[in-house]
Amino acid sequence: MSNQITTVDQLVYSVQPAFDAVQIDKGISFAREAEFAIQIITGSDYAKNVAMQNQQSLVDAVTNVSAIGITLNPAEKKAYLVPRKGGICLAISHIGLLHLAIESGSIRWGQARLVYETDHFELNGLDKQPTHQFKPFCKDRGEVVGVYVSVKTADGDYLTEAMSTEEVNAIRDRSDAWKAWIGKKKSCPWVTDWGEMAKKTAVHRGHKYWPKTERLDKALHYLNTDGGEGASYGVERPEEERQFDPSPDISAVQKTKSDAEALAYWKAHQSKYQTDVKSHAEFKAAVVAHRNWLKTNGVTDVEAKQ
Repeated sequence: MSNQITTVDQLVYSVQPAFDAVQIDKGISFAREAEFAIQIITGSDYAKNVAMQNQQSLVDAVTNVSAIGITLNPAEKKAYLVPRKGGICLAISHIGLLHLAIESGSIRWGQARLVYETDHFELNGLDKQPTHQFKPFCKDRGEVVGVYVSVKTADGDYLTEAMSTEEVNAIRDRSDAWKAWIGKKKSCPWVTDWGEMAKKTAVHRGHKYWPKTERLDKALHYLNTDGGEGASYGVERPEEERQFDPSPDISAVQKTKSDAEALAYWKAHQSKYQTDVKSHAEFKAAVVAHRNWLKTNGVTDVEAKQ
């Protein structure tokens, strides 16, 4: 970076050519994002010093705002610029990750919530919305006992990832920010914003079961590499062993001769896979593919009975 750049303003505005070259969302304006970036960095003497000492890190962070397609607008709370490991990194909140998932077509809708001691929370199977009942105006709902993220896919199914407080804290304990706080009592989001970090943790762990999109994958790859979050989020959930082999049911459903027959077979046999994520997904994919084939080839229920 040129030694002639002596202010944060100059540094940020020098990014425009790179910002424009990688822009993925035309609704993300360089002028506005540059203003937000300057406000964030100059609002903290520490962040300002880090940015000027490692100018390339700020250039890369602002460029990634454009490449990923996320705004730094503080009112939207989707993304921030934060000092980390001697540089400036782009940090994306759980709100930002859900926004990217929706915008990229991975999901239709999603939300993350904390669960308290007095709440009633139940999972209702792999592809159904969970039950979460609580009194929203109660002043004392007890301690936080867990967190979950629930999303609705393009197929209309619900995918839910639930984590206990202990599971969240196990991931927290691996993070550099937490280790730094334990060692030097430096400011740490796990101390100031535990709830938001818990929601982000649930999104990180749950996203691998969502439909894949390049834009969301790019954002998560950045967070796990250049964003410096991989040390804590890289190992998310132990690989699950299969409880059932879906091959017999897949073979059987592929022999059905009508859409109604295929759907009936699915409804009659899918419940046994409710605790087996992989087998459930494979069985469902086979049913969807076969039903689409039946419809594409014009096989009707009347023809199937003849």
